[in-house]
Amino acid sequence: MALLDNKRGLFDFDILEEIEAGLELRGFEVKSLRAGQGSLRGARVVARGGEAYLVGATIPPWQQANAPKEYDPERARRLLLAKKEIARIAAAESEKGLTIVPIRVYNKKRNLKLSIGIARGRKKHDKRHVIKEREETRRIRRTLKTE
Repeated sequence: MALLDNKRGLFDFDILEEIEAGLELRGFEVKSLRAGQGSLRGARVVARGGEAYLVGATIPPWQQANAPKEYDPERARRLLLAKKEIARIAAAESEKGLTIVPIRVYNKKRNLKLSIGIARGRKKHDKRHVIKEREETRRIRRTLKTE
C-alpha cells in the first residue's frame, strides 16, 4: 500500500523503467509520511556528484511545535541507491526527452521506499487518449456489473 502517490506524474509521463530507492529522512519526516502527509506533486529526481536527490517534494513536520525552527519541508532529500543505479539515472537525465519522476512512497517492512521512474513526457493528444481509454474501461465495468 502506498503512503503517497504522484497521480499527476503518472498522467503526464509514460514510465519506461522503475527503480526502487531508499530515502534518507529525519524521524519526524518518517512519522509524517506514515500519517499520509506530504506531496510528490512537481517533484523530480536529480543526480549530482555521484548521488541522487529528491527535489521539490513537500514533507511537512509531523508535529509543527516539535520541529526544528530551521526545518524546510521542501529540502532536497538524498536517495539511497547503488552506484550502477545512480549512473543509470544520470545517463537518463542527460538524454534528451527523458526525466526522472517519483511515483510513490511506500512501506517495505520497516523501511520507507521511493519508487522512481525514468519517464518520457506525454503530448496533449496522448493524455486525451489515456482519458478516453480510462472512461471506456470504466463504462465497460459498469455494464458488466449491472448484468
